[in-house]
Amino acid sequence: MRVFIAGVMQGSMAGKGIQGQGYRQQIAALLRAWNPDVEIIDPWLIWPDSVGYDIEKARATLLESIDMASKVDALVAYVPTASMGTALEMWSAYKAGVPVYTITDLRHNWAILTLSTKILHSFDDFAAFVHSNGLARSDHPAG
Repeated sequence: MRVFIAGVMQGSMAGKGIQGQGYRQQIAALLRAWNPDVEIIDPWLIWPDSVGYDIEKARATLLESIDMASKVDALVAYVPTASMGTALEMWSAYKAGVPVYTITDLRHNWAILTLSTKILHSFDDFAAFVHSNGLARSDHPAG
């Protein structure tokens, strides 16, 4: 199984800073505990210096990431705050029929409500979902 980890990097920061990325390791660890053979696609690991890219390289990286999100078996999105890049990756996965599992407390955001296969309101909820073999099922309504 191939899983794409999407999530906030810059969010609404005005500068070139990056928000904490530790959530990616948490998600990856949960996934590997569930299935040691899972292949994790993590844009942060692929492009760790992306905040410093010039516009051409940034454009190519963003577009490649969006494309990669549509070519996996599942997408896990961590969205503690609005994230345009994550929304684009979720949209790409959604359009391709890839299940989108979103970890967020943004309970009324239309993009999240519309694009998510399942919304989990905490890491504990996500862990319980993964351990119940939730990623292997396809019978999840959003919410």
